[in-house]
Amino acid sequence: MNATDLAALDRKTDAEIDTSDIPVLRNEFFAQAQWEMPEQPVVTLAVDADVLEWFKAQGGDLRRRLNVALRIYADAHKESAG
Repeated sequence: MNATDLAALDRKTDAEIDTSDIPVLRNEFFAQAQWEMPEQPVVTLAVDADVLEWFKAQGGDLRRRLNVALRIYADAHKESAG
């Protein structure tokens, strides 16, 4: 199983998954932990692999460039929406 084979991992039971490299989180960790909400809502999108690879190949801030592309599309189609 390679590192990205999530289907193979999903088939394993909890007992079959090696978690020995995960450090134990002690009470001190939770005492200092803080809940932080992102400024903007987090959205998960399914993007075709070739489109995602093209955006990644452009370098820089992937999230910003995707947002700019979506904004350009949305702005161009506001008059025809709804």
